[in-house]
Amino acid sequence: MAILDQQEIPYEGRRHRTQARLRRGVFLLPAAMTSANLLCGYYAVIASLMGTPDDFNHAAKAIGIAIVFDSLDGRIARMTGTNTEFGVQFDSLADVVSIGIAPAVLAYAWGVRSVTNLAPDALHQLGRFGWLCCLAFLICCAWRLARFNVQGMAPGGSKFFVGMPTPAAAGVIASIVHAFHAGGPLGDWRWSIPWLVLAVALAGLMTSTIRFYSFKDLPWGKKQPGVLILILLVFLAIVWNYSEISLLLIACSYAVAGVALHIIRYARQHSASRTVAP
Repeated sequence: MAILDQQEIPYEGRRHRTQARLRRGVFLLPAAMTSANLLCGYYAVIASLMGTPDDFNHAAKAIGIAIVFDSLDGRIARMTGTNTEFGVQFDSLADVVSIGIAPAVLAYAWGVRSVTNLAPDALHQLGRFGWLCCLAFLICCAWRLARFNVQGMAPGGSKFFVGMPTPAAAGVIASIVHAFHAGGPLGDWRWSIPWLVLAVALAGLMTSTIRFYSFKDLPWGKKQPGVLILILLVFLAIVWNYSEISLLLIACSYAVAGVALHIIRYARQHSASRTVAP
């Protein structure tokens, strides 16, 4: 009996060690997605600093790919049961680079730097103004990520985010650069000003209390009609072949829809309060 017991103990130990190794292997999946997200952000910064039209387009694409990786790491962690506090913090730090620093640098390099290089003395103030606007975008992005980690979803439930999600704000900047990359960076200061105002507006939306739809209540795990697969394939084909206009419409429509619905809700509440008041 003692001999049998001695033979069973190593077997049990090997089984537990194998399970531990498997669990660590599964944990690498969300970490790999987050690392890829960070890599895309770093590449986008480097490409933005290069400054050619193709580099700007590559930077915009890298930010878009980073957004995809950012959406995958959390889902993979929840599906595999490997979501940890470390993973949450690592994801937030990666997001600061890929959807905070990268779009801020891209916005400045594409919309301001080329203009100030034409006449550095006359447009010095514009360059300083652009630097501050892009910094505001970065700070609000980091603030939004920190608030999301602490507070989570909106009080209204999982259907909405409180404030514009940081990937959506970064997607607006990236989609505009991608849509107009063929013409090169902005060369007229009259276009640089509304571009910087847009960056500040996106920063304000990220730190606002406006609710944006989260798409988390969609029945992704339930059976759906087969025609939806065909619709999804057609949608992906359109995005692939006409990425400039389709991604621009998707990103801008999401931002405008959130603001428009907020205005409608505010108008209805104000009208109802006036009706109830004696």
